[in-house]
Amino acid sequence: MNKKDYSKLSKHRGIYKNKKTGRYLAVKKIKGKQFSESFDNVRSALHWRNTFDGIKIKRKVWQKTSPTLLEIWESMRELHFPTLEGSTIAIWERRFKVLEGLYRVHMEDFTPSIIDEWIKVSKAHYIKLKNSKRYNLRNELNLLGTVFRWYRNDPEIGDYKFVSPILDRHKKSCIIKELPVRDKKISPEDALKFINCLTPLYRDLALLQFLTASRISEVAGIQISNIDLDKKELMIKECCVWDPKNKVFQYLKLYPKNKSVRYCFINDLLLEIIQNRLKERHPKSEFLFHINGKPLNYCTIQVNFRKAQREAGVKHTGTHILRHGMATFVRSITRSLDATMAMTGHKDIKLADHYSSIGREVQKETSLLVEERLKKFQGLENVLSFNRKIS
Repeated sequence: MNKKDYSKLSKHRGIYKNKKTGRYLAVKKIKGKQFSESFDNVRSALHWRNTFDGIKIKRKVWQKTSPTLLEIWESMRELHFPTLEGSTIAIWERRFKVLEGLYRVHMEDFTPSIIDEWIKVSKAHYIKLKNSKRYNLRNELNLLGTVFRWYRNDPEIGDYKFVSPILDRHKKSCIIKELPVRDKKISPEDALKFINCLTPLYRDLALLQFLTASRISEVAGIQISNIDLDKKELMIKECCVWDPKNKVFQYLKLYPKNKSVRYCFINDLLLEIIQNRLKERHPKSEFLFHINGKPLNYCTIQVNFRKAQREAGVKHTGTHILRHGMATFVRSITRSLDATMAMTGHKDIKLADHYSSIGREVQKETSLLVEERLKKFQGLENVLSFNRKIS
């Protein structure tokens, strides 16, 4: 190989591109002996490097040239992961482990039946586990779809003709057991009852979260520099990122989940909370909520919230209930999805509708209205009379 005729591909070890012909040269050393082969595309060159064992055999026409799922994942780690948040990478890595049974499947071999078999085996595994909290495989199925889309769109090793084998039936068959019905929409009465059981620091934290319908990570990450008391505006911008395992503070992310800054008007209730926290301001910290200048850990927030929820005797648990509860409360008093979205910062109207659904309340009001109107009609008393004789 004349090095002057080739340029090394920095992203792929042992792969060189011929400057004149455009063909790709794959080089591999086995037991001190160097082997090389020339290919028309990067995908074939990568496949040769990953599979060649030192024995030159004339390959059949039907030789597999597409990479495996694991090889695509490794390429994503190298090229796509640097653009992601650390917390997202950790979640994806955890979910990818569940796809282990598909690691060695080549992209050209993926079919709906392959997905069916993986779902069948995975469901059987989790059903056998005692006290398994696994309800479905939807998150893993969504991640698999993400990998497929990345492979299709990748300019080097991707295949634009690739069609995802994930079908609607897979989204239904991946259910292991039904999710328990959980009411996440805490009422204002229960929310205040629970908040009043908290210690001052966490009481202010929870009340500010409730009044702004924010995520707990957004409230815990509020920087004093983002508070403008003259304009009466609070900017929700940075947010805390906690370690998914021990739930301690890792770093401050520069934007919320939807990557959009939002402004909250500082009414008198918010003003009192902010003033309380500014009295406890630490000279070396910009965090509005802190312990000796250090940002709050999610584990300590959880401990304080759970204790207060038990003391208050409310059925709701967790930190996200306050966001759900305020979204529902706003919609119930305004009857407006626009107002709800302005409060929560949602961009997707369907997601805002999910957070603030008031179907039960509207049905109750409508039912009472129907009853009131029906009472004005003559003959209703006969219809509702249970003492009449049945022929």
